[in-house]
Amino acid sequence: MTPSVFSADGLVGIIFLLMLAATLVGGIVAVTAKRLVRAVAGLIVCFVGVASMYFFLNAPFVSMMQILIYVGAIAVMIAFAIMLADPENKLQQRKGNVVNSPVGFCCAALITVGLVALAFRAKWIAFAKINDGSVDEVGTQLLTSHAMAFELVSLVLLIAIIGALIIAKEGRR
Repeated sequence: MTPSVFSADGLVGIIFLLMLAATLVGGIVAVTAKRLVRAVAGLIVCFVGVASMYFFLNAPFVSMMQILIYVGAIAVMIAFAIMLADPENKLQQRKGNVVNSPVGFCCAALITVGLVALAFRAKWIAFAKINDGSVDEVGTQLLTSHAMAFELVSLVLLIAIIGALIIAKEGRR
């Protein structure tokens, strides 16, 4: 029996699709915006959408860490670096090959079609719940079996801070 749109499961499905659309639109804006401030705004929308996907995957702690680390730290740091950098008065013209854009688009379209076809053909089975997902359990896992991933996240944050400092060092003249 399929859930109705007006049932709780149907509403959850609609909210999931809206968050998925927000993630995609935010990513597209982040990549295609000509102004850096708009690109950062698209990046923030994309990060919030990814956090909502983690929430739908029954990982609320990871979802909140996504919002705290990426939206709260990295995206805001990028925004401050943009504000501290020199404004560009002219648009930089890139001279590129005429073939690059269509070939890149065709490759991306081919990969997307292949992944969508694979998603529709695959048998999606639900995995059994391994643990309760509590903060205590996540903290224990982070500091024991996932310590390397935890250290890599801190390294990414350190690189973001150093990058913001380098950009801010130039400052406005």
